[in-house]
Amino acid sequence: MRPQSIRISSGPSSRSSGFCLAAWLVVGSLLMVSCTGDISPGDVRRGIKKALSGTDEQIFLGDTVENHYHPNIILKRGEAYFEKEEYTEALVEFKHFLELHRNHVLAPYAAFRIGEIHFKMAKTIDRDPEPMQKAIAAFEQMRKDFPDSRYDGQAQQKLKECHDWIAQMHLFVGKFYYRRSSYLAATHRFQEILKNYPDTPIAAEALYFLAKSYHEMGADDWARENLIVLAEQYPESAVSGDGKSLLEKIGGAQPPTLLAQKSESVPLSDAGAGMVRSNRPAVSRPPPPSMGTLGIPPSLDSFGAPATTTSGQSFSACRLGAWC
Repeated sequence: MRPQSIRISSGPSSRSSGFCLAAWLVVGSLLMVSCTGDISPGDVRRGIKKALSGTDEQIFLGDTVENHYHPNIILKRGEAYFEKEEYTEALVEFKHFLELHRNHVLAPYAAFRIGEIHFKMAKTIDRDPEPMQKAIAAFEQMRKDFPDSRYDGQAQQKLKECHDWIAQMHLFVGKFYYRRSSYLAATHRFQEILKNYPDTPIAAEALYFLAKSYHEMGADDWARENLIVLAEQYPESAVSGDGKSLLEKIGGAQPPTLLAQKSESVPLSDAGAGMVRSNRPAVSRPPPPSMGTLGIPPSLDSFGAPATTTSGQSFSACRLGAWC
């Protein structure tokens, strides 16, 4: 969704003579080339028309004080770069505008443009997510600095698109690790989706692959618990049928064991590995079994923190957000 267009007045006419000189230089060069026969008269006419009509180009000519500080000229330069998809240069101009004119009526527009530039600089989900993370930070900062502005609704929509993109990136990386049998790293990615982006369209798929990863690691109790949630909360999802098949394979809805009970009263936002939201009443339970029970360390929910096995050896779990 494009922001509502704005109208910015042209620069003062005192610089028009400088632009006219530049325009006539362009025209002269076109006429000289046309004499050699390299371009047609029609090309010359189109070049003349473009040179004479592009009066906004004067905002790029010279290094005057007005060019550097005038709000309208700064915004026009930013818009020109944005339209030409020269996003790095556009970002410099809009940030420069906010540094000088934060109380200007168009300051919310400039702040929105900064977020939009970062959004457009993000590439596919298999590339560096930093531009999208910067876009989220920019849109949130814009809503904080300029509450109830006319661009607030558009910023909210952009934030939703950013969150969907980040969730898809985590799913892509998680499935990549799953295919390589790096199940622990895969669970971290799927849990990140369920913890921070539970309302995205791919939450059901993340839940399914989280259960598959636990199953491959031998943690069928955790897998079963996640598959039950998948069947209850996402019965119409594309992976619902596959989830039911896997649930039947590992024994169906059996009574929860100690590991599964660990998750029963834990909110989704606080859930670690093997934990899902549950509406069942909390039950008293002893501490979870040691590593020897399932062959995996009991501290899977401590992302990025070293854990110690029963043999005294340590390992480092994959840190969320890292390409490990």
